[in-house]
Amino acid sequence: MLKKNIPNFITLGNLLCGTLAINFIFLNEFIVASWLIALAALFDFADGFVARMLKVSSPMGKELDSLADLVTFGLVPALMLFSLFPDQTSPLRYGMLLIALCAAWRLAKFNIDTRQSDAFLGLPTPANALFIGAFPLIMIQNPSIQSWLNPTVYLIIAVFLSIMMVVELPLFSLKFKQFGFAENKVRYLFLFASILLLFLLKFIALPLIVLMYILISLVVHLSQKPI
Repeated sequence: MLKKNIPNFITLGNLLCGTLAINFIFLNEFIVASWLIALAALFDFADGFVARMLKVSSPMGKELDSLADLVTFGLVPALMLFSLFPDQTSPLRYGMLLIALCAAWRLAKFNIDTRQSDAFLGLPTPANALFIGAFPLIMIQNPSIQSWLNPTVYLIIAVFLSIMMVVELPLFSLKFKQFGFAENKVRYLFLFASILLLFLLKFIALPLIVLMYILISLVVHLSQKPI
């Protein structure tokens, strides 16, 4: 019984991080919330990995994972942008909540879509959350960036990420079934480029990595090459 639920306990760690992140957003402690998103992303990766390793995948685990992801990678980034929005009186501020709605749509669709076993259709919600969760860290690293983060830019980012989550654009999965370079060259090159960007640019690299992920997937899709 315990072995069967180990992945579910890890998933609950993801949900706990999301719940705590909401609390810290309300307290205007955005840096703490950002790190909680990052920790939740590790839990989200670990629960599936552990489930496959222990061979204890279950329908309950799948549903629990989606519920946790909706909070941590849907509601939390929406509330973060909503709270960071430069003009607190602007009605455009409520456009940030579109992220939570599209995350719910994306997760519900993923649970019933049999086409997404080897690749994704639409941006995974953890990538969406990491993109937004990087904002407070970037602002600390480079305060001058706040000068061009006006309400229009915030709205563009929210609409772009929302569309990317629900559009049926094939995006490669980072799950390795084998570790040979030939069948995983796109994954290895993406991981290498991501590590290089993180080393060179630190937190600013996180949104760029998500954009690179989308761009590489688009190129691969258009070239109709296997990934």
